[in-house]
Amino acid sequence: MADLTTNINYLQPTQFKLVIDRRNYPNLEFFAQSVAHPSVDVQAAELGYKRLTSVAMPGDKLTFGELSAMIILDEDMNSYTEMYNWLERLVETNNTSLANERDTTKIPTYADITLSVLTSHSNGNKEVRYIDCVPTSVGTIDFMATAGDVEYLTFPVSFRFSYFEIK
Repeated sequence: MADLTTNINYLQPTQFKLVIDRRNYPNLEFFAQSVAHPSVDVQAAELGYKRLTSVAMPGDKLTFGELSAMIILDEDMNSYTEMYNWLERLVETNNTSLANERDTTKIPTYADITLSVLTSHSNGNKEVRYIDCVPTSVGTIDFMATAGDVEYLTFPVSFRFSYFEIK
């Protein structure tokens, strides 16, 4: 039986830090404005039984949604360029196995991403580590000449991953 929590502080949506391979993707880490932790689903296994349509049994696999982040765009477009170059490398090395991608002599196409969840005092509390991430989408950038107030441009990115761990 699980114990009731003694920590009655609520988790604040601004208390996070996203860490991606700092050596290869420093701008993605620094300019991450929001992160959407993905859904986790278990597909039911349908079992036919006599006159009933079917009986839903617990599934045997977890299915993860995509990890999404909103990245603020710097004037030199470095954060966007890092993501675009990462996608290009994926296409160029599409036939390369994961084991070969772990070669440290070149920039890997797979990277682990860590979402650090902070306390209300900005101390590290939990870490969600997404293993073997690859980008699947770099979203649109909306330039607008009619914008009144200064709003900084952002673009969405999405990642697929093998699994995640919470520590």
